[in-house]
Order: sequence, then C-alpha cells, then structure tokens
Amino acid sequence: MIDRNPRSALASNIEVTAATVQRGDVIQLGGRACRVRDLFQLPQGAKQLLFESGELLTVHTRTRLAAVRMMRRR
Repeated sequence: MIDRNPRSALASNIEVTAATVQRGDVIQLGGRACRVRDLFQLPQGAKQLLFESGELLTVHTRTRLAAVRMMRRR
C-alpha cells in the first residue's frame, strides 16, 4: 500500500532496471502493487527482489519495469 501524505513525499513514475531498482520502489506486477523490501545481487548483473508480501522476483540486466518511487520533500 502506498502512503498518500502530500506533505512528506511525492510519487514519481519511473522505469527501473536491475541497476536502478531500490528498496521501497513499488512495482506493478499482474495488476498488484508490490513494494520492494530487500534486494540481492546475483551473477552477471541480475538482482533478486524480495517484496513485502514475501514473493521473490529475479530481474535480469535487460529487464525493464514500471515503478513508482516515493521522493521525500526537503
């Protein structure tokens, strides 16, 4: 679930790859919004994403996914 407090954060739609994905990114998979809890580096630049739901997804170097990243206001 995405926090919708307009005073503390801004949401930005971005494209993520194995090189750019971060903890906290929300990725749309099969109609569900999945927040990245942790990520693990794999051989040849791939990463394994662990979502808050407990599910895993392996992202290879050429995989591109649409995501929402919460940007904090300063």
